[in-house]
Amino acid sequence: MATKGVQKSAFTNQTFDFLQDLVQHNNREWFQANRARYDTAKAELCGVVERVLTGMSAFEPLANTAVKDCIFRINRDIRFSKDKAPYKSHLAFAIGPGGRHSGRIDYYVQIQPGNQSFLGAGMWQPTPANLAKFRQEIDYNAGELKQIIEAEEFRTYFPEAHGESTKTAPKGYPADHPELDLLRRKELFFVHRFSDKDVLKAGFADEIVKGSRLLKPYCDFLNYLFFDEKEEPILL
Repeated sequence: MATKGVQKSAFTNQTFDFLQDLVQHNNREWFQANRARYDTAKAELCGVVERVLTGMSAFEPLANTAVKDCIFRINRDIRFSKDKAPYKSHLAFAIGPGGRHSGRIDYYVQIQPGNQSFLGAGMWQPTPANLAKFRQEIDYNAGELKQIIEAEEFRTYFPEAHGESTKTAPKGYPADHPELDLLRRKELFFVHRFSDKDVLKAGFADEIVKGSRLLKPYCDFLNYLFFDEKEEPILL
């Protein structure tokens, strides 16, 4: 998981200065002229990701996960977007087995000036099949999920639950269902926000590990539900 040439495992003001300037000069000419500044910011990002991977390996199967596989490109996909700015105004990475394309519920971190940095994970834009599994589980046994997301330590660290909900009870579920709020959820993504001061602390990577450990039971719940659930054998 080591990244050649990476020495630091923390962010500096240089990275925030670059991202703030990029917002004001989001064009290829400026970016190429400031490529060295981006390379410095990316090196800091790699150092943080390396430290996060090392810490999370204690509770996640990340042995074959490389730093480069976790980091998102700064280039935007503008093919179908009205906004033609070529670059993102943030840095981001996702931790999962094999990196950002694990295909499972993973841990997402976004670094953005203006106190907009965050760690998050959960159900986001699920397939219709996975959403149906989620609702079926809530209808059958909401207790397991509620025990995770309503635990005091979890709620304190992740006070924000993001995502869309239906206005009424989903089809097939009564309007007076005792778990209607959860059933109405189309997405359920939990976030912990970091101030710029938090991100610039030497122990920021360790804080990401701490938050990810708290998120793990929720990620495990969803991964089992969506990807690991085995059909019961049919007895003849």
